[in-house]
Amino acid sequence: MILPIVAYGDPVLKKVAEEIDEDYKDLNKLIENMFETMYEASGVGLAAPQIGKSIRLFIVDASPFAEVEEGEEPDPMAEGLEGFKKVFINPIIEEEKGEEWAFAEGCLSIPKIREDVYRKPKIKISYFDENWAFKEEEYDGYAARIIQHEYDHVEGILFTDHLSPLKKRMLKKKLVNISKGDIDIHYRMKFPLKKRR
Repeated sequence: MILPIVAYGDPVLKKVAEEIDEDYKDLNKLIENMFETMYEASGVGLAAPQIGKSIRLFIVDASPFAEVEEGEEPDPMAEGLEGFKKVFINPIIEEEKGEEWAFAEGCLSIPKIREDVYRKPKIKISYFDENWAFKEEEYDGYAARIIQHEYDHVEGILFTDHLSPLKKRMLKKKLVNISKGDIDIHYRMKFPLKKRR
């Protein structure tokens, strides 16, 4: 089932999410719905707070980064991303290292805005997968970037929080318009400031 994605301005996006346990009701169904919702919105990651649930869960499917157009060179940052589809439950980023690099990030909760965000290129993360198997893994490149972005969501942080005060001021009107639902978007969204008709 495709769920509405919560837009910028909703308080759930600014809350530190709660851990869950194996008895969390209908978890497999929720994960399935999150993948369906993410694909419908053409995203590569989706965190539970983005569908209004303040729990420490996010999903990623970075395979679109691995796709190469005919005649194009493969991007070395996208190496190993074919079929990179994962579920992260109760994740903890244990370590981030390396020289920060900029990448124009976007977010399904903040449509039609992309801005350079600086992040470290390598991470170590521990988490449970959808079968409650404990994992500790290291990632770099785009995989690390997508995971860091989604991890921020369960910490109540948006990519716009990483921007300079000047950049935030410049985006203010656009962000308010998103909160009001004053934006043309192809997927279902829930807008916190939208006036009821």
